[in-house]
Amino acid sequence: MLHLISSLNEVVKIKKPKTIFEHINSVNKDIQKLNSVKNEAVKKVTNIIPTNYSLSQNYPNPFNPVTKINYELPKDGKVKLVIYDILGRQIKTLVNNEIKQAGRYTVEFNGTQFASGVYFYRIQAGDFVQVKKMVLIK
Repeated sequence: MLHLISSLNEVVKIKKPKTIFEHINSVNKDIQKLNSVKNEAVKKVTNIIPTNYSLSQNYPNPFNPVTKINYELPKDGKVKLVIYDILGRQIKTLVNNEIKQAGRYTVEFNGTQFASGVYFYRIQAGDFVQVKKMVLIK
């Protein structure tokens, strides 16, 4: 065992391997730990970027007066998210042709100024278009 003095009050002990095999075994364990950390980091990064476009059902639904809408983008691009009433009239734009990076997003819709009833929300991102229904109850 080697003793190194790093300051006047501290002594650092370093264990010196007895054989080359002990040293190799120690290095292999360190490499395995690093690979494990790297693999976990890669898993976390790939979980951040979705593989498909999607528009989730709002929650809560029915809602009063605020609800959340989640959507996912597998690649960067323009996004438009609009709310329509039962007659198909556009009543609110939540995302207006904004360029968004690939990822997961949550948008809040506040229906305070609108009457109880059925509403639709529509997303357009590139060639992806989807519509979902939600219910506002006051």
